[in-house]
Amino acid sequence: MIFSSTLFIFIFLPVTLAAYFIVPKRCLSARNAVLLAASIIFYAWGEPKNIILMLASIIANYIFGRLIGAPGSGSRRRLWLVLSVVFNLGLLGYFKYFNLFTGGLLWKVTLPIGISFFTFQIMSYVIDVYRGNVAPQNDIFKLALYISFFPQLIAGPIVRYIDIEKQLTERETTFDGFAAGATRFVRGFAKKILISNTLAAFVDPVFNGEVTVTAAVAWAAAIGYAGQIFFDFSGYSDMAIGLGKMFGFDFLENFDYPYISGSVKEFWRRWHMSLSTWFRDYLYIPLGGSRKGFGADSKYVGLRTYLNLVIVFACTGFWHGASWTFLIWGLYHGFFLVLERAFLGRWLDKLPKAVGVIYTLLVVLFGWVLFRADTLADALAFAGIMFDFGNAGFDVLAALCDRLTVVTLIASVILSTPVFPRLRGRLERIKGKNGADIGLYITDTASLVQCGLLLCLSVMFLTGSDYNPFIYFRF
Repeated sequence: MIFSSTLFIFIFLPVTLAAYFIVPKRCLSARNAVLLAASIIFYAWGEPKNIILMLASIIANYIFGRLIGAPGSGSRRRLWLVLSVVFNLGLLGYFKYFNLFTGGLLWKVTLPIGISFFTFQIMSYVIDVYRGNVAPQNDIFKLALYISFFPQLIAGPIVRYIDIEKQLTERETTFDGFAAGATRFVRGFAKKILISNTLAAFVDPVFNGEVTVTAAVAWAAAIGYAGQIFFDFSGYSDMAIGLGKMFGFDFLENFDYPYISGSVKEFWRRWHMSLSTWFRDYLYIPLGGSRKGFGADSKYVGLRTYLNLVIVFACTGFWHGASWTFLIWGLYHGFFLVLERAFLGRWLDKLPKAVGVIYTLLVVLFGWVLFRADTLADALAFAGIMFDFGNAGFDVLAALCDRLTVVTLIASVILSTPVFPRLRGRLERIKGKNGADIGLYITDTASLVQCGLLLCLSVMFLTGSDYNPFIYFRF
């Protein structure tokens, strides 16, 4: 089941909300039970056999957490931690990478939806218990709700246990919080249906070789894919965060306008932030981070830091998918991060911000070509076409793009920047003669009207098309 489906919008969500709010506020355990049951149904809807895998993972890590946090466990704590990491990465490795390494010669393994996300979530719990950052959860049903909670179960954001530990036992759902969550959900829904899906209808035939590809078409498709993947994933994250708020949970943000970044380093502070911080806290820092240099005052970072960056981004790439192109994509980003650490970052700091933004956009754009291509050869061939200016082919591009595609491309570029939030902030500060918050009234009213229109329009597009993929479902 996916958020952007009529089944979810008109049946699953209303029924779940009704069941949740029928239960009195004081009966939080019962409300948690409603959410746990709904989450299991949500995950089992498309692949019922995989619910066994998720439940097995929950039970095993519940036991690991209790063993690690048990009084007097002493030196055995490290053993239990190692076993838990081996167990979790073993499951992830088998289901996600078995086909890649065997070439399908033995048997085919089906990838369970969301395994990359819930595996990293449950690992964060066990590792934080080992570090003493959180106490082991004694109630297996609360741990099960944390792992299986349907808003973030199959495509993130990666919610760490430490961030919502208290919310499992103490939370309050207010009218303002519910309204803010519903608004956030509708905007994410619109991002997905109106922008990402529309761009995908143009982008996919180009990358799949179904149409004539010229330089102009290739550039438009690359820009379109950058918009498609951003509005696909950030739209899903908005829906997840909004749904969480509707049930009283506060998830951390996952995107912060990454396409305005002035460096690749900044891009990864703004893109898929839950994954970036996970790798930072659970891999990069344990590897030594940037502390392995030639001295605290040295301008040289040190080879160990470079190696740590390469390892982290190799893992980041491989996490995204069982294909060598994803590994190369991760190493590609790691390469530019090493350059920025070594000298390029200092150069960019001395130049106008626009130079850094253009540099970052070009790096990221060609990275997305590699990310989207099936093979490295396909990516290089596509990049070659982008620079074949003797075959610009603007007439071919004009024939491929209808008005809706052009408008959506332009809208995706504008909405990838914080221009509207900044405009809203200025309007909110407008005061009347008697000090009344006229600006706030205007923006709140406009927001209500906007959400109503977006919801109606998105539902119309959804019911009028059967093309509704989610890019990150395959990760």
